[in-house]
Amino acid sequence: MKSKLVASPSEVYVWPDPQGVVRWQAIAPLYRSVPQAASNDPKLYALLSLIDAIRVGRVREQRLTASELEKRIVAL
Repeated sequence: MKSKLVASPSEVYVWPDPQGVVRWQAIAPLYRSVPQAASNDPKLYALLSLIDAIRVGRVREQRLTASELEKRIVAL
C-alpha cells in the first residue's frame, strides 16, 4: 500500500516510540500501547497502519485504504 499512498516523504507518518529507529512526521496512536503491541504482531501492525492511513489520508487514500482494510478483515 505504501507505493500507492505515499506521494512524498513529508506524507510519511510514524507512531512516536522511544524504541523507534525511523524519524518522520508523528501521528498519535489510537492508544498509548499501540506501538508496543504492533511491534509484536505484524498483522496487527498492518491493520492499525491502514486505520491510520484513513485518519490522515486525503479522500483518494481513504478510499483505497478502506477497501484494503475491508479485504483484510474479511480474510480474517
